[in-house]
Amino acid sequence: MSDTYDAVVYDAIVYDLDGTLVQLAVDWKAAAERIKPILRDYGADAEADDALDLLPVAEDLGVADEIEPHLAAAEREGARDSERLPLLDEFVDQPLPVGICSLNCEAACREVLDTHDISKDVAIIVGRDSVSERKPHPEPLLTAVEELGTAPERTLFVGDSDSDELTARRAGTAFRRVEKR
Repeated sequence: MSDTYDAVVYDAIVYDLDGTLVQLAVDWKAAAERIKPILRDYGADAEADDALDLLPVAEDLGVADEIEPHLAAAEREGARDSERLPLLDEFVDQPLPVGICSLNCEAACREVLDTHDISKDVAIIVGRDSVSERKPHPEPLLTAVEELGTAPERTLFVGDSDSDELTARRAGTAFRRVEKR
């Protein structure tokens, strides 16, 4: 994304985190192995190799709170070793108010921002655990938009996935996709 955003068009920009601004160094398979026994204790088929794929299973069973600490710990650890992606430089130089809306936990988002020394540049962080719903539900993005003091139609959401695009559509914001590396 080399183009800049016209402040006349948008009042604020909200970014996804992992895959957009940074690449978290999370071993999702190892995290999944720590979570699978918990889900199996509740009779669930827990064969996914990505810990985030197990989150909907845990939610369906009503035990998401039991696996959340394992997910959050893996994400926080991965945040400390995260790789800075090219868009992060544009993010830092952005003249508009910016926020983060991520499927990662809020603590991991904060850890990433501290690791890359950009915490001061962010007005709001909405992680998976900041509100009652998670992307692609519009609530996380709409919460960020509200905290930025703007309207959805005056906000750009920048992300790297179909889920991010769906979130933007459901929230009524514009969307810009970052190509995966």
